[in-house]
Amino acid sequence: MTTDRLSFATEAGLALPDDGRILLIGAPGDLASEALPLERCAVVQGFKPDHDLWERRGVPVALAPEGDFAAAIVFLPRARELAEARIAMACAAAPGGLIVIDGQKTDGIEPIAKAVKARSPLLGQVSKAHGKTVWFTATEAFADWAREAAPNSHGIWTAPGVFSADAPDPGSAALLSALPEKLGGQVADLGAGWGGLGAGLLARDSIRTLHMVEADHAALACARRNVTDPRAQFHWADATAWTPPELLDAVVMNPPFHQGRRADPSLGQAFIAAARRMLKPSGQLWLVANRHLPYETTLAAQFRNSDEIAGDSRFKILHGSRPNR
Repeated sequence: MTTDRLSFATEAGLALPDDGRILLIGAPGDLASEALPLERCAVVQGFKPDHDLWERRGVPVALAPEGDFAAAIVFLPRARELAEARIAMACAAAPGGLIVIDGQKTDGIEPIAKAVKARSPLLGQVSKAHGKTVWFTATEAFADWAREAAPNSHGIWTAPGVFSADAPDPGSAALLSALPEKLGGQVADLGAGWGGLGAGLLARDSIRTLHMVEADHAALACARRNVTDPRAQFHWADATAWTPPELLDAVVMNPPFHQGRRADPSLGQAFIAAARRMLKPSGQLWLVANRHLPYETTLAAQFRNSDEIAGDSRFKILHGSRPNR
């Protein structure tokens, strides 16, 4: 849909510069590129699977803008603070250049477009495929939208767009309270986020190594600040594809279950399948999930023993042991 809108926008008057580099901020790795001169593009992408896809496509990709740009295209994320931060980044990276914002209505493009228009006149806009593309000239008027990682009101380091940025997640707290005291020496936290679950796990002296695996680079950077125990090892990786250095005694996780605003149970199901591959024959999986998510069938297919060990009206704590080979 993004490509359709960008192509439609170029037909409706959006004129990308004929020379100079173009910055793509938050662009998905599988973005079709008919409307873009990819040979002049560079990408800022902190989500590991998309970062790797751009690398494989041969397009320069980094965690922050590098060099000068004639234009920048912002792919709107769901989180408002992160969206504003990306727009500020775009304006700083391409001063006086063309700024394009593309997003779905469900991700907040309408209020963002209204807020942008209040600070800078729009050069154009188009609506298509349940979303909108708007463009304007970069200005310093958005400098106050720049945001960095910072401690929240609980003293926890978080960053714009990171899951549960305002406070500890109650699902992770429920999972920690249901776990046995001894989990084994080699443990992984898949989808570690800013480190709340990992910090709780490391209260157990029996853990010798805790692998904290997280695909969002900003979240993992926060985890490094929040979890200073030397037993923690940090991995910027897609948890569904990561391979531990040795088979594990336990995997503990609060897996993601949204793609944008849409609930996508296949994400958590992929985490369960990945955990099975990482575990020793005697290994065990512990996870928390929202009550409505259909994980039991996948758990039963991946483990010889599986059950719900705790929960309430919001969450369920699931346990799997003896992974199938």
